[in-house]
Amino acid sequence: MDIRDSKKIIIVGGSGSGKSWLAKHIAELTSYPLCHLDNEFWKPGWVKSSKEEFIKKQQEIINTENWIIDGAYNSTLEMRFAAADLIILLDINRIVSIISAAKRHGKKRSDLPEYLDEDTIFGKDFFELCKYVWSYRKTGLKIVMALRDKYSNKMFLHIKTRRELKRLVKEWRAAK
Repeated sequence: MDIRDSKKIIIVGGSGSGKSWLAKHIAELTSYPLCHLDNEFWKPGWVKSSKEEFIKKQQEIINTENWIIDGAYNSTLEMRFAAADLIILLDINRIVSIISAAKRHGKKRSDLPEYLDEDTIFGKDFFELCKYVWSYRKTGLKIVMALRDKYSNKMFLHIKTRRELKRLVKEWRAAK
């Protein structure tokens, strides 16, 4: 599979699964515009965008010729599924995802707006994030799999390990 055959790509999975890491690599390989949904959703002071505003921002992105969108946001996931020609699910082990989230927590990241600062790993927000990661298989994953069934005509990659993820990126680089 050549990643450049897909023009509209979404990457979904739980926090810490590697969505942003993969999105950056795909953007580098394809030169497609990259959208981190956290950058579109969060306003200063960790204020959430309204659902209408968030939908409008995503609609503007998905109406363009090619793109990569990284983020879960289950409430608007179907609109991205419907528009994408490739869906990549990162279904990474919960412990690995929590460790990854802990390593990056509190650091400046390109997938978060510059004006936001994360709490420390011992803060309440981090524990909420851990609860979300832990419950993703029961909530978010079920939604993704139901949409996969509904949009069975879409190309769907289900990646379960970091090793598999890195191998895939290496293959895409070799095909360049």
